[in-house]
Amino acid sequence: MTLGALALDSDALAVCYIVAFVLFIFGVRQGTHPRTARRGNWIAAGGMAIAVAATLATDVIGNWPLIATGLIIGTAIGVVASIRVQMTEMPQLVALYNGLGGGAVALIAWSEFRHVSEGFGLEEFIPILFATVIGSVSFWGSNVAFGKLQGLISGASVKLPGQQVINALLLVGIIALCVVLAVDRDSPSEGLFIAVLVAAGVLGLMVVLPIGGADMPVVISLLNACTGLAAAGAGFALDNIALIVAGTLVGSSGTILTLEMATAMNRSVGNILFAGFGGAPVGSGSSEQRPHTSIGSQDAAIMLAYADSVVIVPGYGLAVAQAQHAIKEMADALGQRGVTVRYAIHPVAGRMPGHMNVLLAEADVEYEDLVEMDDINPDMPQTDVAIVVGANDVTNPAAKTDPNSPIAGMPIIEVDQARQVIVIKRSMSPGFAGIDNDLFYDDKTSMLFSDAKAAANEIASAIAEL
Repeated sequence: MTLGALALDSDALAVCYIVAFVLFIFGVRQGTHPRTARRGNWIAAGGMAIAVAATLATDVIGNWPLIATGLIIGTAIGVVASIRVQMTEMPQLVALYNGLGGGAVALIAWSEFRHVSEGFGLEEFIPILFATVIGSVSFWGSNVAFGKLQGLISGASVKLPGQQVINALLLVGIIALCVVLAVDRDSPSEGLFIAVLVAAGVLGLMVVLPIGGADMPVVISLLNACTGLAAAGAGFALDNIALIVAGTLVGSSGTILTLEMATAMNRSVGNILFAGFGGAPVGSGSSEQRPHTSIGSQDAAIMLAYADSVVIVPGYGLAVAQAQHAIKEMADALGQRGVTVRYAIHPVAGRMPGHMNVLLAEADVEYEDLVEMDDINPDMPQTDVAIVVGANDVTNPAAKTDPNSPIAGMPIIEVDQARQVIVIKRSMSPGFAGIDNDLFYDDKTSMLFSDAKAAANEIASAIAEL
């Protein structure tokens, strides 16, 4: 049997694609709960394998050596990177993978542009231009997000003079170039097409650079949605149903998640993208002047051990200290004494959507012990001790009490309502918003100045000795 005989006809290809995107949807549905998420990943991966295999079995048989080389290299890099990455570095990996997806879509659009030499119909050319622009923006924007999360670029807002004007001019220029290309689509200039590709890349850089590191969960989610939409655009250009469905799923889910996370911060997506929030911290100079209470690990252990209910509020500091396992050991030590321990999860704590959930899942924290913000806040007044581990702005009472605060109106974990509060933090430095956390100076709050992992280990040991 020759390779050509293996090619699928259109009906068989359609059936394969239908099976593939049914598996996509079912896999996404399984991913809504940690107990089934792993199975959902495998199901969705199986759907993608079917889609890829079906596509390869159509009309690209002559390119097998090049395709096989790409598959081998990409698989090797992906497997090694995924195995070696630490859970605390997962946001960077997500940003990087998302950027690669956007870049791949932009290159596919460029390839299709060069492939069709006899001119384009608008129904084909518009999706090509759309995929080019959005894919390039996603690639370069995701690279900036990766750089900020990895510490290669400052996590603070990096703005140029006239930043918004430059962005507006870039956007207008991209639209103008696309119009010129569309008008002259019978013999479009590849030079202008490359100019669109480059201008879109610069726009991606310019949009993400001014965004501070703490807004990266929303940015990553938005860029993920952009990559999905770009993939769907490429699917229309290539007349590939599987690519259209997969891209639409990614784009729609990313958009919904972006909007939900922006709502959780009480900010619009436009404010996150264009306000340049996260410049130089303000108010940090007086942080050490306000009176606060400081305790040691032994004192914290006593407070926790003799409580009936404890709520742990994890934040980015927990991820930086890689303290998830130590926190779990501390919680287990409390559980052995009959203390009820739960974890309060803020929607934007960390550096990617669900960052705290992922970290705590790695430490085998039971999913039922993770409680969302809206569900845990009503229980805070009956909580004996709330222990804040690396969280800052998401616990700041100023969001409720100070209408002039940069975070005014942002929903927070209301730890200030608990009977006692312990904050594990290296110093009194402000969070991303650049303002003092009023929680630190509350009469019921005790500051434990230490690395989160070291503090949790010391508290767990002290509890065991009581």
